[in-house]
Amino acid sequence: MKANYHTHTMRCHHAIGSDEDYVKSAIAAGFDELGFSDHSPWNYQTDFVSHMRMKLDKFQDYKQSVLALKEKYRDRISVKLGLEVEYFPQYLPWLRDFLKQEQVDYIIFGNHYYLTDEKRVYFGTACSSPQYLDIYCQECISGMETGLYAYLCHPELFMRGYPRFDEHCEAIAYRICEAAKRLQIPLEYNLAGAAYNEINQVCEYPHHRFWEIAKEVGNTAIIGSDAHHFADLENPYYWDKAVHYLDEVLGIQRVDHLEFKGF
Repeated sequence: MKANYHTHTMRCHHAIGSDEDYVKSAIAAGFDELGFSDHSPWNYQTDFVSHMRMKLDKFQDYKQSVLALKEKYRDRISVKLGLEVEYFPQYLPWLRDFLKQEQVDYIIFGNHYYLTDEKRVYFGTACSSPQYLDIYCQECISGMETGLYAYLCHPELFMRGYPRFDEHCEAIAYRICEAAKRLQIPLEYNLAGAAYNEINQVCEYPHHRFWEIAKEVGNTAIIGSDAHHFADLENPYYWDKAVHYLDEVLGIQRVDHLEFKGF
């Protein structure tokens, strides 16, 4: 049995398929638990409109849809209500209240933007500058230290913009991995990134050197489909490759299912 907690919906403007399509695909693929974790809305203090996350006024539709599917398919699969959430310090008080009020099951940490996406500094490109490697690293650690997040998504996102995994990358990889171990937070082996790597013949994320460091440090790993199309869940190719790499090649401890403690 297997679970996936990194699942998007059309509300983020870059995913395909109905919510129910994802549940049906997860059942067909043999998952016993599916967590929806679309990009979290924020109560922005400006008129900024994000191009890659649901609007706040769409959250109730998202929540009710997930809860309805949870009930409809309760005898076939466990469905959880989650979000993929950034670390935006100025909005943390609002976020904490929101998660409690809406009874969200869990959140995962997607560290894409510096401070707030209102500033439009995306780590995937900004990290082509060495100074942003250190900023990305510190943001990862500060976010994990809040205790809010179930795991850290695509921890080596910085390799989307950095030219090669050099000594600087090694240093921040160790810092991220050591913090995750100290805080007992799993690191995600991201399957959307694995597919991107293979199709484009690059090595961005997942990056083999990062995962060798994670093994050395003693981290735990969790596989995340990062599904943006329901069919992503039905293709076992990248999932099976990830299991083989993590279990057989690295021998890193792998987390299959999350525990839900609430907020």
